[in-house]
Amino acid sequence: MNLSDINTVKSLIAKTGFEFKKSLGQNFLINPDVCPAMAKSACDKETGVIEIGPGIGVLTKELSRNSAKVVAIELDERLKRILPETLGDCENTEVIYGDAMKIDLKSLIKEKFGDCKRVAVCANLPYYITSPVIMHLLESRLPIDAVTVMVQKEAAERLCAEVGTREAGAVSVAVSYYAEPEILFGVDRKSFMPPPNVDSAVIRLKIRQEPPVALKSEKEFFKLVKCCFSQRRKTLVNAVSNTAGTDRDELRVALRKLNLPETVRGEKLTLEQLAELSNML
Repeated sequence: MNLSDINTVKSLIAKTGFEFKKSLGQNFLINPDVCPAMAKSACDKETGVIEIGPGIGVLTKELSRNSAKVVAIELDERLKRILPETLGDCENTEVIYGDAMKIDLKSLIKEKFGDCKRVAVCANLPYYITSPVIMHLLESRLPIDAVTVMVQKEAAERLCAEVGTREAGAVSVAVSYYAEPEILFGVDRKSFMPPPNVDSAVIRLKIRQEPPVALKSEKEFFKLVKCCFSQRRKTLVNAVSNTAGTDRDELRVALRKLNLPETVRGEKLTLEQLAELSNML
């Protein structure tokens, strides 16, 4: 069954009575080149893969071909009508119906992938859950090598932005702390059915084994980062003082020690400078 063929997909949907749900961000891939490229970037025959949101199984089939084992987590139980048919020939694949944000992924990895050399996560994420899912995966500190996901192009650029540039935000800092991000390739909006209003991109987050900076407190570091980007147009001194109540003079002294002007905005600081500032406060 060719799940990248639009007529096959339409026939399958008509046969099962399935309807796309906008609330779940369901836009299924119909470009035959995207999923093979994504799967080859995400895994090899020694890799166990957790797929989040398999949809009708287009990417799942490619992951099955390229990996040791796939466990796909699907929130929409209506797809029980479709997935047994589309994935029927994928013997190394299992589908679990549930919320990936609530499932104990550490236990799942231990139970399902004990015989795999490495584990990776792969997903085509709807725009409305992109950051929550990615941050959940990173903050959980799962025993995984990488996260390969397709997201909206704008989100991809923000997630992979270099910290200290105008394009970066609080999520860019968090991603760079936990992983080494890179954009692999773009995906045109016409690659989906129904077509969304924006283009997408595939990114890979290679999980760091050790943090790139030394922190006295991760909690205080991320609190500072959130404050720095909460009022982007304000200087760092004003933004952090307004949101966290930190003494302005204390902030000015710390910035001088870092050889930064008192008028600097939070978005101008590198990851290393943010870490040093956090450790001083």
